Amino acid sequence: MDINALMKQMLSSDSIQNLSSVTGTTQKDVKNVLSSALPSLLNGAQSQATDEKTAESFVNALASHAKDDTADISSFFSNIDLEDGGKIVQHLLGNQTQALTEEAAGKAGVEVKKSTNILSAAAPLLMSLLGQQTAGNANNNTSGIGGLMGSLLGGVDFSSLLGGIFGGGSEEEEKPAETQPLTNNNTQSAKKPGLLDTILGFFRGK
Repeated sequence: MDINALMKQMLSSDSIQNLSSVTGTTQKDVKNVLSSALPSLLNGAQSQATDEKTAESFVNALASHAKDDTADISSFFSNIDLEDGGKIVQHLLGNQTQALTEEAAGKAGVEVKKSTNILSAAAPLLMSLLGQQTAGNANNNTSGIGGLMGSLLGGVDFSSLLGGIFGGGSEEEEKPAETQPLTNNNTQSAKKPGLLDTILGFFRGK
């Protein structure tokens, strides 16, 4: 799986539908939140893999999530733990969690609690797909995984990639029942403008 295939599975109609059901949001909201936040989550994954303080635990986490069966996406999401997903988001985004979650919510036009739940539900799938990507790596260690993550994400134009995946089309608007929101203890302010734009610029090589 390359980054294009990974993103297509993350944003497939089945994934979007199940994320919508699990989080009590519309499919349009799920698409918009993930379009804004996925580049940041992937950047966070790369940072985790290359930081000597976090690389070992991140590699172990990838190995654990690689065992998840994502072939039946409905079954996968039926076992999603939003609290654990929220912890994954915290690990990937660090002290930018609150700011990026709120900015994604603003860009998508949804409440912050919905953005939080969408990212918390999507994070385990992202880790599972990344884990499966790295599972076949001959050098399945901190150095090897860091290099693989760099080759997977290096030079990716996420704006073009997301445009190619969505390609216009109509949005589904069914609204499943609301779920209980997660709490977010991160205290960083979300009022810094352009934070996501800065990160997207990083991926575009600007």
